[in-house]
Parts: sequence; C-alpha cells; structure tokens
Amino acid sequence: MTAKRTVSLVTLGCGRNEVDSEELAGRLDAAGWQLAPAGSEADVVVVNTCGFIEAAKKESIDTMLAAAGSGAKVVAVGCMAERYGAELAAALPEANAVLSFDDYPEIGERLEDVLKGHTRTAHTPRDRRTLLPITPVKRQAARTAHVPGHEGPASGPRVLRHRLGGGPIAPVKLASGCDRRCTFCAIPAFRGAFTSRHPDDVVAETEWLAGHGVREVILVSENTTSYGKDLGDLGALEKLLPRLAGAVDRIRVSYLQPAELRPPLIEALAGTPGVAPYFDLSFQHASGTVLRRMRRFGDRERFLDLLGRIRDLAPEAGIRSNFIVGFPGETDEEFADLERFVSEARLDAIGVFGYSDEEGTEAAGFENKLDASVISERATRLALLADEVSSQRAEDRKGSLVEVIIGQDGTGWAAHQAPDVDGTVTITGPRLAMGDLVTAKVVDSQGVDLTADPV
Repeated sequence: MTAKRTVSLVTLGCGRNEVDSEELAGRLDAAGWQLAPAGSEADVVVVNTCGFIEAAKKESIDTMLAAAGSGAKVVAVGCMAERYGAELAAALPEANAVLSFDDYPEIGERLEDVLKGHTRTAHTPRDRRTLLPITPVKRQAARTAHVPGHEGPASGPRVLRHRLGGGPIAPVKLASGCDRRCTFCAIPAFRGAFTSRHPDDVVAETEWLAGHGVREVILVSENTTSYGKDLGDLGALEKLLPRLAGAVDRIRVSYLQPAELRPPLIEALAGTPGVAPYFDLSFQHASGTVLRRMRRFGDRERFLDLLGRIRDLAPEAGIRSNFIVGFPGETDEEFADLERFVSEARLDAIGVFGYSDEEGTEAAGFENKLDASVISERATRLALLADEVSSQRAEDRKGSLVEVIIGQDGTGWAAHQAPDVDGTVTITGPRLAMGDLVTAKVVDSQGVDLTADPV
C-alpha cells in the first residue's frame, strides 16, 4: 500500500486565518492527505501567512525559511501570499509555490503538483473588491471567486473543516472582506468586498464544533457589524445570536465597528442568554480630526456616550479596543484627546500601535509624517496609561462572579476576556480539566489577570 502523503499547516495571524487553515485541512483530508501536527516532519508544509503589518510579514517569511530548512516542500497561502503573489514568489525562491485564495478549492491537486516538482506560475495580485458588485445585495448571487471560509463541500451535508488545535474555544467565520476605506488599511484590497455567510451555514458549523468539544465560539470577520447587509437584512446578527447560543455554552462576537453599532445589536450583545456581553470596538483614535483623516467616524464624546449606553445595559461588560498613535499630522492636542479618552473610557483591554506606512494605503502618501522618535514616545506613554487603566478595571472586578471556561494550561477565560488577548482567570484549588465551565468569585488581580475561588 502506498504511504499517504503528509502535510503540515502552520497558521499565522488572526482567527480568520485559523478558520481558513481548518478549511484547507478539511479539503486536504478529503483529498487523501495525512495531516501532520505543526512542527513535525511532513512532505509539504503549508504556511498560512499574515500580511497585515511589517512585523507579521517578517514572521511569515521567517516561518517559510525555517520550513524550507527542514527539507520539506513549502507552500505559501493566506493574506501575504494573496497580496503579493508573483512578487513574493520571485523574492522567496525557497517557497515551492505561492497560492491565491482561488486555489483553495483545489488545494490537494496544487500540493500534488508541488510534490511532483511541477512549477506553478504565481498569480498576479488584483484588487479583490472589484470581483463583486458594488451593491451589497447583488453579491451573493454574483459571487464567482473563492471566498475562504464560505465554501461548502462538493457534496454531502458535512462541515468542510478539520480541527487542528483542539481545545474548548474555536473561531467561526461570520463574514469576509470589508467595504470601509480606512486610509491606513490595505486589507479590503486583498480580502475583497464584504460578504456574509448564510445564517444556516454558521449554525451548522457551530453545532459541528459543539460536537467536537467546543464550549465557546468566537464569531470573526473583518467587520462583524456589517453582517447581513448583503443578505438584505441588517438585523440578521441579532436574529442569529439566539440560534447560536442554543448550540454552545458561550458565543463571543469580535470586530465591531463603533459607527455601525446599532441599538438593537447592542441590546442583543448585552442581553442574549449565552452571548458574552463583550464588545471588541475598533476605535483606532479618539480625536475627531484624526479620525476624519483616517476616514472614520466619531470622537471622544460620542465614544464615551456609546460606552455609557453599553454599561447601562451590561455593567460588567468586557470592552476592548486598539489605537493607532502617531498618525500623519497628529498634533499634541489630538494626542492629548486620545490620552484623555483612554483615561475616561475604563476599557478592559487596550492595544497600542505606533503608526507606520503600509504599502498601498492612502495614508502612506500623506504629508506631515511624524518623526519615528515622536511616534515611539507617544506609543510608550499611551501603553503605560493603558496598562494602568486595564489593571484598575481588573481590580474593580474583585468580589464579582465570573463564568470561566478552562483552557489547555489549566487557566481560563471569563465572559469579559477574549482568549489569548485579554488576560486569564486562575481558579484556586485542584487543577481543573480543559473544557470545564466554572462559576467563581474574583478574589485578586495582577494586571489584567484574575484569581478566583470556585463557588
């Protein structure tokens, strides 16, 4: 009997990439490939790259070089591969193939070609926003190019996904692409226009994951608050959440745009049983003038009002956000406005990023760029303030009850904490098993991390 060909998948970047990798694993499994754990010997190593910022690109390249050094054939997929195509293939001859999203349905055949030594010409990148109609409601019927995370199996009702990491928490892709035109972001050009998954597909995948030991599902996309607009129903997410909450213990929603956060959706996130009252809000800044240059909306007062409305409905809600410091033209006054907002907002988790030019974005051509030393100093100042604010927010939770899902290392996450990014909860007493769901009382905090006694 001929030995099965082996393939290992290495996933870099966000939860959307994790879903894409597990879809690729499902296709490869169906095509007769044997899936090897990441880091183990394999005939082919598929690196699902990230192309968001320079650090992510460097990590993707370093990972591919390390894989090539193992003697395996190396195939690049994912955002960086899609974004650069033939340019990446020319710059990185160690990669035996650079594939597009459109290659995903035939991934088994593509890897067969690699093993046989066949040369495949890498794609020329294109603006994937142009592949679908401008009018959202016309997109579902017109979709021809492959959209990762949206395609079902060729036949049969099964979910096209193979779990790679295990554990009690898993992402589910709610939508792909983005219609926003933020001046600092290149993602829409290579991820494409916004496209929702059908609600029944999301429910089926969530139920499938529940059958594989998952207790919390995290809904991921580039812009979750747009869900349903191409289905002709802007209230689709509010209708979907109760269906999903009936399948697993906890549903968490990520990637919310403040400008699109409608009152009914706030109410659904804050009050639907089984849905974590958790708000991952993409503020990016708090100065109205900086936000306009970013081609975004809002300001400090409007954002504080939004936070007040959320906390009126769910006082214990978890709220996180990210901020870009040193955007072109950012004045001392605009930065002070951001510092004031971070002090007043009482966020649970805060990410701080110093601005850097991103190839292909409008902001890269802006004038009045700040000196790197100024950006670094401001980023350090805001990060220190952010640590102080989030630590105080964690300390304020002492005495409260939290429901904790235990992860692989014995620590876990409460409803206000997204796994791996917002801190953890350590339960006192005997070590609990992975996947346990525990109600506990918070007794101590260290930074954003909590210690709690089981009730």
